[in-house]
Amino acid sequence: MNNTPPFSSSVQPMPCGTWPSPVTPDLVAGKTLSFSEVRAVENTVFWLERRPAEAGRSVLMRWTQAEGASEALAPDTDVATRVHEYGGGAYAVKSGSIAYSDKRTGNVWLRRESETEAVFMAGEAGLRFADLRFDVNSEAVLAVREDHQKAGEAKTALVALHVQGNKAGVVLKAGADFYAAPAFSPDGKWVTWVEWDHPNMPWDATRLCLARVQRNASGEICGIADARVLAGEQTSESLIEPRWASDGRLLVLSDRSGSWTVWNVHWQENNPTLSRYPAPEGEIGQPAWVFGQSSYQLLKNEGCLVLAVTQGQATCWIKPDRDSDYRIFHAKPDQCPVPLADGRFAWLQAPPDALPSVVVGMPENGAEIILQRSSTERLDAADISIPESIRFSVDGENGLCGHAFFYPPTNQHASVPKGELPPMVVQVHGGPTARAQEGLSFKIQWWTSRGFAVLDVNYGGSTGFGRAWRNRLKGQWGVVDVADCLSACRAVVESGRVDPNRIAIRGSSAGGMTVLVALAVSDIFAAGVSLYGVTDLRALAQETHKFEARYLDGLIGPWPEAEALYLQRSPIFVADQIRAPVLLLQGMDDKVVPPEQAYSMADALKAAGTPVTLREFEGEGHGFRKEATIRAAFAEELAFYARVFGFATQN
Repeated sequence: MNNTPPFSSSVQPMPCGTWPSPVTPDLVAGKTLSFSEVRAVENTVFWLERRPAEAGRSVLMRWTQAEGASEALAPDTDVATRVHEYGGGAYAVKSGSIAYSDKRTGNVWLRRESETEAVFMAGEAGLRFADLRFDVNSEAVLAVREDHQKAGEAKTALVALHVQGNKAGVVLKAGADFYAAPAFSPDGKWVTWVEWDHPNMPWDATRLCLARVQRNASGEICGIADARVLAGEQTSESLIEPRWASDGRLLVLSDRSGSWTVWNVHWQENNPTLSRYPAPEGEIGQPAWVFGQSSYQLLKNEGCLVLAVTQGQATCWIKPDRDSDYRIFHAKPDQCPVPLADGRFAWLQAPPDALPSVVVGMPENGAEIILQRSSTERLDAADISIPESIRFSVDGENGLCGHAFFYPPTNQHASVPKGELPPMVVQVHGGPTARAQEGLSFKIQWWTSRGFAVLDVNYGGSTGFGRAWRNRLKGQWGVVDVADCLSACRAVVESGRVDPNRIAIRGSSAGGMTVLVALAVSDIFAAGVSLYGVTDLRALAQETHKFEARYLDGLIGPWPEAEALYLQRSPIFVADQIRAPVLLLQGMDDKVVPPEQAYSMADALKAAGTPVTLREFEGEGHGFRKEATIRAAFAEELAFYARVFGFATQN
């Protein structure tokens, strides 16, 4: 690595923040790939690979044992979708065919393995498609369509796409505000999906639905009949990720028992019921911010593979068949592994002590073949900070404890000088239903390798701890999340492991709002960084996209009836209480939290006399993807801490 700073052969005490780090800007921004949506057909593995060095282009990759890894589509193809703004489910595969959404146009294309050119399936200005699923009996593709062609809120429908068919697709179901997770039965006679309406989010309340597929004389899908709700109509439960087994059984994830877990759906009954499917302890499921997620896989002979989260840590379990018990699958996957025809599995390996990679292996042995690494560079294990799972008391609630990961500063060539305690960065995840995860993250290792401790908090509202923990944020956003972050921070300070006078707090999106409110209500933080964070809840309620248009009804209260609460909780209206320096990082093309929110916050802080720096990035939306942006954002934040904490930056 050409720009890696020289290291001495022994450990040297150095002021925290100045440590020469192997986590360079090049490694973080330009040479690290992001992986998602690993899938398989027979023994061929597919995955999406986002490349910051190519302006964040998402490439569909293909691997076979004989041919290795290569791009599956024409050069420069960008596979992505903007449905719900967060996308997901932008491609589908079956034997000999790939269907995919082109990010630049939103059109859906079919690429047959036997042909060199892709064939147009659907799309026109204002239409977006996601959650693509192949018909089991034809080349048709099921999709969720989001229609922006008319003014007002986008309209969503479940559609079937055909080669040389209607550019907008054949509408199978419309009327609900949202649709997701369409899936065909093994014989192609039935289709199931999940739907929900405002003001619910998919982790609040959804309906699991079923209908009979109608086909014309040529076997093409032309409609559905006998549509009915199987579960969720009478109760407020979150039903996600329906799956058909090869024998016609239907399963789904439901949180009716308090946490998402696997349930059998007795769909052939006149009054369908659900019964528990054997599953290990923990939460099996994740909030449906994006399409195409996978928390469990059905195997042959009534076997199952699940990814369960317990006390903040994810464990993969396998039940090989109906007569077996669950045993640990020796992997650290980001999502549930997918089975291959030869008995092996493919997954995205995301351990806490190594860079992510796409791998193939077996449950007993873990990864055996690395298909693609996120970087050709390597990090020495001695430079990687391993998270410690900690518990902390939640203010004002008897016996209730929160969870966080604590990362000590780690560098094989540097140590904290005698008499000094390290500064700490408190990390606030977004969502706010996401969760702090133990997989290696450069946004954490960047700091720990330079002499900072990092505290990654699973505050109330985080996923992985059950519905009750998630619901602690109901009506309490800007209160519970802030209080939990403060409690976690105080617990670490009381342990004597960090410098109480050098603590910063950083967060993106929803986490950015938590950062700004925390700065207003507490003086424990010496600095704060908000990446495309929410600053005015009123503007968010009125201006944001459809998926989140009513999200704040649950987190704050109905708009505009609860306007007083919106004012009370919005960072911009407590800006005059913030004294610590603030750094705002904002994408200029952000449709979720528009740039105007950052501008207004910067103006309010300046008016209050609070030091504030606003850095804008052209061509970036909600989440930074380009190499130049990521590089500049990390460098800007490091320089900001250097000014606040009084050290000289090295790299």
